[in-house]
Amino acid sequence: MTEEIYIVSAPSGAGKSTLLKRLLAAEAGLRFSISYTTRAPRSGESHGRDYFFVSRREFLQIRDQGGLLEWVEQFGHFYGTSRDYVTQCLAEGYGVVFDIDVRGAKALKKSFPQATFIFILPPSLEVLEQRLRQRGEIADAELARRLAQGRDELGEAHWYDFLVVNDNLEDGLAQLRAIVLAGRCRTSRLWPRLAARFGF
Repeated sequence: MTEEIYIVSAPSGAGKSTLLKRLLAAEAGLRFSISYTTRAPRSGESHGRDYFFVSRREFLQIRDQGGLLEWVEQFGHFYGTSRDYVTQCLAEGYGVVFDIDVRGAKALKKSFPQATFIFILPPSLEVLEQRLRQRGEIADAELARRLAQGRDELGEAHWYDFLVVNDNLEDGLAQLRAIVLAGRCRTSRLWPRLAARFGF
C-alpha cells in the first residue's frame, strides 16, 4: 500500500483550494480525498468531485456507523473524511491529498503518522483579509470570525512538516510539487521495492 499521503491545511482565504487543484492537475498518481459536508454546493462544485454533499441527518448516520476517519463542525456545517473512499484510493495505489483544517489534521496524524503534513500560509494577515473581502459574499461578522480563526490556525503551523507561503501561485505550486517529489523518494516508500535489487 502506498505511503504517499499529503495532509494540507491553511486558514480560509490562503488559496489552498486553488493550489491543490493545480497540484492534482500537474501530478499523476494523486487523488483528492473527497470529504462529506452538510453545506450547500458553491457555484461550480459537484457531488462526488468536490465533496459528498449530504444532509445533517445523513452525515450523523455515517459518523455513527464509523464511516469517518475524522470530522469537525466549522462555520455551522459538518465536514468529515470518508474512510471507505480513502481506503479504496490507497488500495488502488494512488497517493491521497487531504484538504483539511487543523483539527482534522491532528486527528489524521493518529491514523496516518507516516503522512506528509503541509501548511499553506498567506503572505500576511493583511493579504488574508483582502482575499476574504474580494470574495464579496462574507458579512463583516463572518469576516471577523474567519480572521480570528485564521490567526488561531496560523499558531498551529509550527508542527507541520512543510510550510508554503502562497504569495505567488506558480511559486506555491512549484513548492508543493517539490514536496511531493521528496515524499516519493522517502526510504520507507522506495527501499521495500529496491532492497532485493541489491541482495538485501
